[in-house]
Amino acid sequence: MLALALSLLVLGGCASTSSTGNGDPHESLNRKFYNFNDTLDKNILEPVAKKYAAVAPDPVRNGITNFFDNVTYLNTIANDVLQGKPGPFFKDTGRFLVNSTIGIGGLFDPATGMGMPQRNEDLGQTFGTWGANEGAYLTLPFMGPSSYRDIGSPVMGILLNPLTYLSAVVTIPVGAVNAVNARANLLDASRIRDQAALDPYTFVREAWRQQREYEIYDGNPPGDGFEEYIEGEGDAAILRVY
Repeated sequence: MLALALSLLVLGGCASTSSTGNGDPHESLNRKFYNFNDTLDKNILEPVAKKYAAVAPDPVRNGITNFFDNVTYLNTIANDVLQGKPGPFFKDTGRFLVNSTIGIGGLFDPATGMGMPQRNEDLGQTFGTWGANEGAYLTLPFMGPSSYRDIGSPVMGILLNPLTYLSAVVTIPVGAVNAVNARANLLDASRIRDQAALDPYTFVREAWRQQREYEIYDGNPPGDGFEEYIEGEGDAAILRVY
């Protein structure tokens, strides 16, 4: 509820900037934060992630990814309720229960094979479903792309993450493992960004916007459709930004 209240205040107070130019009225500051994040990533997180990917076998990485996807899944379930989606709510609840028990705390993902695939819902998508526009694009230090509409999403995600309420002795190292593992999963994507984009900042901004639209409309955005933004397959795939 705190995240909901904060986001409503931000949406209400900042809606006047939503139609400014390219929707990025804070571009100058955003680029500074982007460069800050990129410097940290390239000098610290990415090298660690590469070494981790080189020594951690795929089953281990998949198990860690599954665990963190499952432990944060209460956020998706809660936003199913806020969006008035009873069908997805029951499926997502079933997925969480199955993977938490049969899947040994989420290390394995038997729920997908049982017809309960992973979904992603958050507070920003909920606001989008309710009709809220992006407001203005933001780049947050240490966190990356966001917007006025989406700024409350991490708050709600933290509040609904059971690991938040454990001792810092546990949450800090566990969070570090999650960060390194998640970054390792994005190594291929970052290579495509660096190779394909003349301006990585603009590339990331527009790719993030397209992905958010895809998520808000549950894979069926209005217009030409998300799939037309993708050209090629596998490592040769290129995300075209219009």
